[in-house]
Amino acid sequence: METKKYEKIIEKHKPKETRVKNGIIAFVIGGLIGVLGQLLIDLYSYWFDISTKDASIFMIVTLIFIASLFTALGFFDKWVTFAKCGLLIPITGFAHSMTSAGMEYKKEGPIYGIGTNIFKLAGSVILYGVVAAWFFGMLRLLIMGG
Repeated sequence: METKKYEKIIEKHKPKETRVKNGIIAFVIGGLIGVLGQLLIDLYSYWFDISTKDASIFMIVTLIFIASLFTALGFFDKWVTFAKCGLLIPITGFAHSMTSAGMEYKKEGPIYGIGTNIFKLAGSVILYGVVAAWFFGMLRLLIMGG
């Protein structure tokens, strides 16, 4: 088969991307996650009579727990299909990547399965997060001084 005919067939059957719609959905869902996070901070600081800084730690732990739980129960993948990066960009996406990688290999045991593979997807995020933090820290040191 000729290459041009083959490319036409592929283009005909390839699903169309709706980037604007996906962007709007991700923006709204990501904003709702932000609102939920702020609501949790306000509730924790009110209920436990703690500072906003301490309440933000509880908020992060709560969002990580919810994302991990919903990943384990099978809900999170369905929600990500709808919400796109609105659920994957915040801390919930990091928790989802670790939980799903660990669950995928749980049959191999806690050491060689979960322990070895839990950072499979999240490892690159941690690596480049540390490198970026170092780079911007050095940049700030050079610009603002010690």
